[in-house]
Amino acid sequence: MQKAFFIAGLFIMVLVNSAIAQTTSNVNTDSKSNSTVNTDANSRTIVISPPPSAISPSVGSSSSDLCLSGVSGAVQTQILGVSTGEMVRDENCERLKISKTLYDMGMKVAAVSVLCQDRRVFDAMEMAGTPCPFLGEIGDKATDGWNENPGRIPPAEVVETKDDVQERNAKIGAGIGGLALLLLLL
Repeated sequence: MQKAFFIAGLFIMVLVNSAIAQTTSNVNTDSKSNSTVNTDANSRTIVISPPPSAISPSVGSSSSDLCLSGVSGAVQTQILGVSTGEMVRDENCERLKISKTLYDMGMKVAAVSVLCQDRRVFDAMEMAGTPCPFLGEIGDKATDGWNENPGRIPPAEVVETKDDVQERNAKIGAGIGGLALLLLLL
């Protein structure tokens, strides 16, 4: 019985393959094409390019023990780019480091004298009733020395107001705007 099913299965497979093998198809394609091209001599070319880039230099110190700060900037137009950088010295930082070093070496009067070169410290010491040392003298003798020699008192610092800062920034902005316009005209 199984043999009969097997033979019947083979017979059906042979018939199906024969039927599939005899299937054919004909495809005929005919096409005609007419085209007309009109060309206008007026043309416009748009060039898309990456924006130019002036990159500000990285200006920094390799040690945090230096009293310097890095400042950099860059300006770029389609034609010309300029970048620059520099180190700016912080005198107040230097004064504090010198004073600390003198104090650490046990020279307390010298350390205070270095700080007293700043008018703000000088005024604060006067207000506290402990005047800055004058030529090695302290206390009342130092006060008498400062009163006899007012030309040796550190000059008062002019504090910038908000209006001063805005005026300075407006001048800088106008200068940069003029430079940018000049560079664009090149």
